[in-house]
Amino acid sequence: MNAFTIKDLENLSGIKAHTIRIWEQRYNFLKPDRTETNIRKYSSEELKAVLNIALLNKYGYKISHIDKMSPDEIRDRIVSLGNIQAQQERIVNELIQHMVDMNLEAFEQVLDEHIRARTIDKTITQIIFPFLEKIGILWMTNHINPAQEHLVTNIIRQKLIVGIEGAFSHIKSSQTGLLFLPEGEYHEVGLLYMYYLLKGRGINVLYLGANVPLKDVEFVANLKKPDFLYTHLTSVANNFNFEKFLNNYQLRCSAHTLVVSGLLAQQYKKKVPESVRFKKSLSEVMEFIAAIK
Repeated sequence: MNAFTIKDLENLSGIKAHTIRIWEQRYNFLKPDRTETNIRKYSSEELKAVLNIALLNKYGYKISHIDKMSPDEIRDRIVSLGNIQAQQERIVNELIQHMVDMNLEAFEQVLDEHIRARTIDKTITQIIFPFLEKIGILWMTNHINPAQEHLVTNIIRQKLIVGIEGAFSHIKSSQTGLLFLPEGEYHEVGLLYMYYLLKGRGINVLYLGANVPLKDVEFVANLKKPDFLYTHLTSVANNFNFEKFLNNYQLRCSAHTLVVSGLLAQQYKKKVPESVRFKKSLSEVMEFIAAIK
């Protein structure tokens, strides 16, 4: 069974830890266990309850009212939310819940239903990427079982590859991007999403994939001379030193601009080498792509 911290609940639901603690004191839907050092541990069921309650609360329902609802009534109210953004958030929450339960059939069914209704393009942008952004922190903190991660990301990877194969643009860019993940980084779905975005805008892509030694990146970059290099860092091996990687890149590949997105870029506080550019949000990534001619 998964055990989640209050920080996990905050990251996944968008509700501040302080507010969650108040909910515990006033209402009945959260009864976390505690470790010997008095740290709260939340169950899978409590995570799912917070996701549902946070969604209803965001779209107009008072917590005191939600607390009196039965689980079936909560589900019915969530499904009936009319706001388009609310329904997208509901679907993302469903994916999180199915991942936690390891209900892979239901997980894939949710994606397939949205693809049929909204196309693969909108499913990737509206559902898959927001889902990846939310659960990325769980991968870094090891608060989900590796089996859950591998099984779920394999399903997403298949959907992204289908999207990439079908991506097409009437506008052809003269720019080329070289995409790779450094040694120790195997979480490929974020990079595949970038591949999809670039191809959909007519930008040429050289895709090296995951766990690529820097010397191989240097060789291909010097041979093919791309206009930029791109990596998306979600969670790397424990022995991966991000600062060392950036400095080594500056030493070996400074002639080529490296764009970095993902959680590690968001959390990095030290000086960034001149040849490296961080994109710390999806909006910054989209602005970067839009500026490519």
